[in-house]
Amino acid sequence: MHEQKAARAVVTEQLRIARELHDSVAHSIGIITVLSGAAARVVDTKPEQTRQALTGIESTSRQTLLELQRMLGALRRAEPDDAMPQAAPLAPASSLADIPQLAERTADAGVRVHVAWQGERRPLPPEIELSAFRIIQESLTNVVRHSGAATCRVAVGYEPEGVTIEVVDDGLGGPGRPRHSTAADGSGFGLLGMRERVTLLSGQFSAGRRPEGGFRVTARLAA
Repeated sequence: MHEQKAARAVVTEQLRIARELHDSVAHSIGIITVLSGAAARVVDTKPEQTRQALTGIESTSRQTLLELQRMLGALRRAEPDDAMPQAAPLAPASSLADIPQLAERTADAGVRVHVAWQGERRPLPPEIELSAFRIIQESLTNVVRHSGAATCRVAVGYEPEGVTIEVVDDGLGGPGRPRHSTAADGSGFGLLGMRERVTLLSGQFSAGRRPEGGFRVTARLAA
C-alpha cells in the first residue's frame, strides 16, 4: 500500500508538471507562430510591420525561455529520494494580476483582448490564482491559434466564495485559421488540462461552441 501511494504521488506530480509545461509553452509558441507567419507575408512590402513582428517574437521567446529556466531550476532543486515527493515549486507562480500583461502579449499576435473585472478584487489562495490564470491563458491560446477572431472578451468575477472566469470569442474564421478543431468534444490537451485543473479544485467547467458563433469557456473556482 505504501508503494502504491508513493507511485500515485509520483504520477500526480508528473501530471502537474506536464500541465505547467503545456500551459506556459503552448501560449508562447502559438503567438510566435502567428507573428512569424505575419512577418513572412509582409517582409518585402511592409518592413516596419515585419520589424514589429520580429520584436514580438524576440520578446515572447525571451520570456518563455526565462520561465522554462525557472521551472527546470525548481525541478532540479527538488529532493529525488523522498519516499513521498513534495510538489516542486514551479515559481514564480502566475496570478490574475498578470492578466493585463497576458492581454498585451496576445494583442501582439493580432487578437485584442477586452478584460472586464467584476466584484471587489482581492488576493485569492495561490492555487486558485495560478489555475485561474492558466485557464485564461490556455483559452487565449486557442483563440489565437484556432478561432480567426480579431477580438475576444475575458470576464473575471470575484464572488464572496470564489472567482468566475469567462472567455468568449466570435470565431469568425479566416484563411489558414480554422475554428476550434477539438473544442466541440472536449478533446485536446489544452481543454483537458483546464478541466483537470478545475476538477482538482472541486470547481465547475464548461467549454463549447456558441449558437450565435464563436467559442465560450467558463469556470468557477471556490476559494
